[in-house]
Amino acid sequence: MMKYARFASLVCAGLFAGFLTAVLVLELSLRGFDSTVYTQVRLVELDSLDKLAVATLLPALIATAVLVYQTYRTDTRWLTVAALALLVFVLGLTLIVNLPINSGQLHWNAQSPPSNWTDVRDRWQIAHAVRTVAAVLAFAVLALAAPLSRTRRSSPPNTSTRRDRLRA
Repeated sequence: MMKYARFASLVCAGLFAGFLTAVLVLELSLRGFDSTVYTQVRLVELDSLDKLAVATLLPALIATAVLVYQTYRTDTRWLTVAALALLVFVLGLTLIVNLPINSGQLHWNAQSPPSNWTDVRDRWQIAHAVRTVAAVLAFAVLALAAPLSRTRRSSPPNTSTRRDRLRA
């Protein structure tokens, strides 16, 4: 079961991190364009990209949580806990910053964006850059933990007494 959870965690976290990286590159490319172009592209992004984010982040969170449970008694537990914490941070930042901005941008008109469109863009892009770094780090930590889990296992503490060992 652990190998399936690790595989699902790596694949979903990797897809999510890659998706966020691609969006970051696109967003940074848009910085040189005017409000009309930026708004048009954002409206296209908002059409379906949220669905892709949900389809990759939620399974990554679930699979990583399962992996944390399964690696509880191994040396790699702290790596999987760190990856889960990073993914939870990404979810929290998304819910607190990015989604409210997305909701507001859904009502923008490409021909007449709001006067503060650059401030909104900058807030969204900064939060997105932070969550992209966190998602890439989560994936890297999961990738680092994968080969270690095959080679390093913690043995349970020895609870036998001297008398128990002498009887055996």
